[in-house]
Amino acid sequence: MSTQQSRSAAKVMLAPAVVLLMAWMLVPLSMTLYFSFKKYLPLRGGDLGWVGFDNYTRFVSSSSFWPAIGTTLLIVGGVLFITVTLGILFSLLLNQPFWGQGIVRIMFIAPFFVMPTVSGLVWKNMFMDPVNGFFAHLSRAFGSEPIQWLSQESILSLTIILSWQWLPFATLILLTAIQSLDSEQIEAAEMDGARLLGRFWFIIIPHLARAITIVILIQTIFLLAIFAEIFVTTAGAFGTKTLTYLIFQRVLESQNVGLGSAGGVYAIILANIIAIFLMRIVGKNLSD
Repeated sequence: MSTQQSRSAAKVMLAPAVVLLMAWMLVPLSMTLYFSFKKYLPLRGGDLGWVGFDNYTRFVSSSSFWPAIGTTLLIVGGVLFITVTLGILFSLLLNQPFWGQGIVRIMFIAPFFVMPTVSGLVWKNMFMDPVNGFFAHLSRAFGSEPIQWLSQESILSLTIILSWQWLPFATLILLTAIQSLDSEQIEAAEMDGARLLGRFWFIIIPHLARAITIVILIQTIFLLAIFAEIFVTTAGAFGTKTLTYLIFQRVLESQNVGLGSAGGVYAIILANIIAIFLMRIVGKNLSD
């Protein structure tokens, strides 16, 4: 009886937080859906009435839509590949005992707490500037012409910036998973004559499968909405216009809230399709 009363009391106490959370999510979503069916131009006539699915048709038939989808997936895929690959390597290194291990771990995680805008500006001005950037000085030191990173290698530049931001997160999750690995398994495999590569491929990687899928899931959800880094570095030029940035242009630059809202709905659909696909992978790994 007391257990039932405790559960009821817990539900009552949690109810206000649940209601606020649902309102926090549903109100913006409802407004986005509402405006996506209207022609709303704040500075050019305001509310011009209902247009049905015209905004959706115009947005998806735009010449920038599919390139933006491709750019988004290309950047997300590149960042995931780099962060997962290097995350496994760095987590193995940080798991080894050495002097100052705690300080090194804290310093390694620090980039994750840098604001995206600050991160983009630092990389743009201090590293990738073709005149005074670090990479420019390094290129001249080796007798070659500096690369115009943000114009010639724009996708690679954004991938590097985002990977620098998200690598600490991936490393932290994977390091936690490695620390839960039973050392007796490694020792037994070593005694049986298993080589280093074999121990890594058949013991460590399967053990990290769950952590890797969780890293991919969380990073993908956030990376699909990247905006600040693009805004302060390339401003969507040189083929770096993602779906999020395209929505920004439609809403603020074109002052077409209805068209931008339709793009927002497409972004939600894309994020949910990818999230459901990844959740199935995560669920499969967690059930194994």
